[in-house]
Amino acid sequence: MRFFNDFAREMIGTGILLLLVMLTRLIFSKLIRSFAKRSQTIEQRTRLVIKYIHLFVNIMAAFGLVIIWGVNTKDIIIAISSFTTVVGVAMIAQWSILSNITSGIILFFYFPFKIGDVIFIHDKDFPIEAEIEDIRAFYVYLKDKDGQMIVYPNNLLLQKGISIIKLPSSRVEEFTD
Repeated sequence: MRFFNDFAREMIGTGILLLLVMLTRLIFSKLIRSFAKRSQTIEQRTRLVIKYIHLFVNIMAAFGLVIIWGVNTKDIIIAISSFTTVVGVAMIAQWSILSNITSGIILFFYFPFKIGDVIFIHDKDFPIEAEIEDIRAFYVYLKDKDGQMIVYPNNLLLQKGISIIKLPSSRVEEFTD
């Protein structure tokens, strides 16, 4: 009982924060699903973006808990700088992973092509004409005229010029209305 009396404000603050986290996650999930439904995005990609948003909200909630429970700011700064250093070194070694994840999110919200479109990637060393089979977090899966499966990184897809050669018939009707 003494614990509750000593830390009543912190416990109430923690409860309110957890309620806000659940509400925020619910609102963002509904907004993203609504956007995905309007843009006819596949469920797998929708779940992936929701997972990224939930991770971000959880990280912000952890910072909120640290503030609520009154952890010394000097200790927080030391911990964050140490963590940032380790992550920074890891990201320098693996920058393409972060780049592909970011590109996957950009493709989710602002992509000009969908699964089934035939595209031409303007790459002077390795030009590709293929149909989009699947769009994932790190890669786009393409199938060329010979039936070969090409796995193309998302970050390169955003860096190269892309021509949409043929749209599926359902998308052609969308553009003619």
